[in-house]
Amino acid sequence: MSVRTEHRGRHGDGAVRGAAPGAGPEAAAPALGPRRGATRRKLFDAAVTLIAEQGFSATTVDEIADRAGVAKGTVYYNFASKNVLYEELLRDGIDLLSASLRDAADRAVRVDGGTRVDALDAMIRAGLDFIAGSPSLTQLYVAELWRTNRVWQPTLQSVRGRAVAVVEDVLRDAVDVGELTEELDIPLTASALLGMVLVAALDWLSFQPHRSVEDVHASLSRLLQGRVSPLRAD
Repeated sequence: MSVRTEHRGRHGDGAVRGAAPGAGPEAAAPALGPRRGATRRKLFDAAVTLIAEQGFSATTVDEIADRAGVAKGTVYYNFASKNVLYEELLRDGIDLLSASLRDAADRAVRVDGGTRVDALDAMIRAGLDFIAGSPSLTQLYVAELWRTNRVWQPTLQSVRGRAVAVVEDVLRDAVDVGELTEELDIPLTASALLGMVLVAALDWLSFQPHRSVEDVHASLSRLLQGRVSPLRAD
């Protein structure tokens, strides 16, 4: 499966609060030309599939080059080592997920005129859609969260922080406008919501693939409405 390219959202009056300047996906790497960007995308797609199938240590640069349909030298032209390729793969993929969540939240509020809780619900659906399109990337990301001795752990913590911050921003906005209680633990709730989507999506794809994304989203939406948003009066 490909690590998908998502469009970045634009923010204006009434938009859901975004990441601080320099903290978004654009700050992760310098701009690349179209041709080199396409080559790196092919290498990311090849690497994420192979590493998910057989593990990082067992995957060689030769296999990545062969799967991507390029020469081995092309891999080293774009990345100094296999470690660097994998680190950039994780950074790129999770930043794309963050952008997808941010766009969904912004659209729910600015375009659809919804509440911040509606924005959270839209982020759940966007997360499920992203993971359904990039299951290998998500599998690797969740696995790497537990491997704290990896050389790319600082990068992983950084991109995780950016993804969680997108959810935190919406929760903070919801508290500011009175949709959610001021007693809400924003950092923990944001981590819990993101983790819920990641783990539920992987469980769905691995063990309940017969269920539709609409069905899974509806179940998680009910959980969100019952546990995060205030109970509505009869």
